Amino acid sequence: MGVPKKRTSKMRRDMRRAGNNKLKVPVQLNACPNCGGAVQPHRVCPACGFYKGKKVTTGTAD
Repeated sequence: MGVPKKRTSKMRRDMRRAGNNKLKVPVQLNACPNCGGAVQPHRVCPACGFYKGKKVTTGTAD
């Protein structure tokens, strides 16, 4: 197995880690087909509590 000859500098390490930052990707929001509110894909609507056309939880705005 290969062993590094030199120690990785803090700057090089941090630059490598910065490429995997999840914050640079904006959160995708779709319109809920039931109430029209903003909801992330594959998630229960926080406003009405519907998922795939079925009521699964009690929402805040009934």
